[in-house]
Amino acid sequence: MSALAAVVVALAAAACFALASALQHHAASQEPVHPALDPRLLVRLVRRPSWLIGGVSDVAGLGLQTLALGLGALAVVQVLLVSGLFLAVPLEAALERRRPRGRDLTAVTLASVALAVLLLTAAPSDGISEPSEGAWLLIAVTVGPMIVLTLGLARRTSAAGRVACLGLATGLCYGVSAGLMKDCVVRLGTDPVHLLVDWQLYALVGIGAVGYVLNQNAFQDSLAVPLIMITLVDPVVSTVIGITAFHEHLATGGVRVPILVLAAVAVVVGTWLATTGRPAVRGPGRTLPPPKQARQGVSGVSGFAADEQRASVR
Repeated sequence: MSALAAVVVALAAAACFALASALQHHAASQEPVHPALDPRLLVRLVRRPSWLIGGVSDVAGLGLQTLALGLGALAVVQVLLVSGLFLAVPLEAALERRRPRGRDLTAVTLASVALAVLLLTAAPSDGISEPSEGAWLLIAVTVGPMIVLTLGLARRTSAAGRVACLGLATGLCYGVSAGLMKDCVVRLGTDPVHLLVDWQLYALVGIGAVGYVLNQNAFQDSLAVPLIMITLVDPVVSTVIGITAFHEHLATGGVRVPILVLAAVAVVVGTWLATTGRPAVRGPGRTLPPPKQARQGVSGVSGFAADEQRASVR
């Protein structure tokens, strides 16, 4: 019964996250491109009602995700959150009063369905409730450098590459956050007072905050590309953490092997479709600047921001 409840709650969380993503992208795309982790972006976004509504939806989704993690396996819950991809792209199009782009719909459908098949075919099962300190240390020394590397690449690549790298870094942060959240949920149920002095709680707050700011940076340019990167990387990282830290088990033998291979190929194709499409729309009728201008935007003011400044002068 708890497994079924986890599925229902996780799907509700996915719907909340989809609405939050669409609203936050709509607000962030109106702002000049800021460097990654620049707090000034949040200061500007907090003045936009659509972003605040998205934040409320985000908090609701986080609460539902926390509840789902307390009811079911980490890998199962994170896979079900992929369903938010189906809703986010049409919601974004509705906010911008246009039809969803066919390439975006194809990309998110292919990638999300393939990922769900990939992980559900592996049939994840419950493991231990509290990982060891050594397991968390291994995760930190593995994922930490990957986040730093992707942020470094984001500063040195084209506009499309920057979006993909920021989405990748966000997904890494969110995947680790999901593992820490499950650990904290278990500790909350067994000894809520002691949780206040556990490092896991503060690590969750810290890496969750970093991921959230990176998410807003990624949404400044497009929705489909960073959302696919986040939604793909998050459950993959969560599943790896589930296997290595929580000792959850995956079934990968027999007829499952060709299914897993085909699903993995479909995930790659869906991601390629999203990251090689035409530039996303920024604000009413504006497109992303070419790579040279986008690189200038990472270090200071983008070509889009410069246009806004010239328009205000006139």
